[in-house]
Amino acid sequence: EEIQLKEEAENNLAAFRADVDAATLARIDLERRIESLNEEIAFLKKVHEEEIRELQAQLQEQQVQVEMDMSKPDLTAALRDIRAQYETIAAKNISEAEEWYKSKVSDLTQAANKNNDALRQAKQEMMEYRHQIQSYTCEIDALKGTNDSLMRQMRELEDRFASEASGYQDNIARLEEEIRHLKDEMARHLREYQDLLNVKMALDVEIATYRKLLEGEESRINLPIQTFSALNFRETSPEQRGSEVHTKKTVMIKTIETRDGEVVSEATQQQHEVL
Repeated sequence: EEIQLKEEAENNLAAFRADVDAATLARIDLERRIESLNEEIAFLKKVHEEEIRELQAQLQEQQVQVEMDMSKPDLTAALRDIRAQYETIAAKNISEAEEWYKSKVSDLTQAANKNNDALRQAKQEMMEYRHQIQSYTCEIDALKGTNDSLMRQMRELEDRFASEASGYQDNIARLEEEIRHLKDEMARHLREYQDLLNVKMALDVEIATYRKLLEGEESRINLPIQTFSALNFRETSPEQRGSEVHTKKTVMIKTIETRDGEVVSEATQQQHEVL
């Protein structure tokens, strides 16, 4: 949104600059036209003054000729008529010239007033455009400051997140190493437990075997005593004596399969041996 406002402000600024340039060109054109009209007015004044001087010179020449010919009585009336005609023509020309001059001056004055109004309006619009440009410039500067602050905060957050992520990665690596170490310890403890269990089972088997042997020896020792007491002696052959005592040895083999420190399978197998 800030970028969009910035672009819109820049576009408006460019449009205002174009309008200001157009107003400046229009002002220059109006000033040139006013200068041209002033020059034209000065030229017309000069022409009018020259025409008036020429008419006055002609009237003076006619008056001189009339005065020179006053001695001629037959030409007095004719000269009087001619003088009246020239005076009428001169007055008419002067009146027409004054009317034309006044009309031209009025037209030029109206055009100058219009041009002045247009120039004043253009200056007013240019001032408004300048105020708008200043306002947009201040707004753009404020947006730039906000953008710089946001960019600085974003960089700080990125640096902090990168540092935290690095710390998390280190913690993860350390925990994974601890997990591997614990799995190795667990596997070692399981192997030791299995070895101890096998030793215990072997000891139990040996104890049971010794117990059976002891029980067999006791029964074999007690048997002649009972025979003698009953006065019933029976001789046994070596084959029969060998078959009287039978000792069974039972061996239990427990197999535990581990994988990554975890027990996967467990099996127990018994083997019987006759001693």
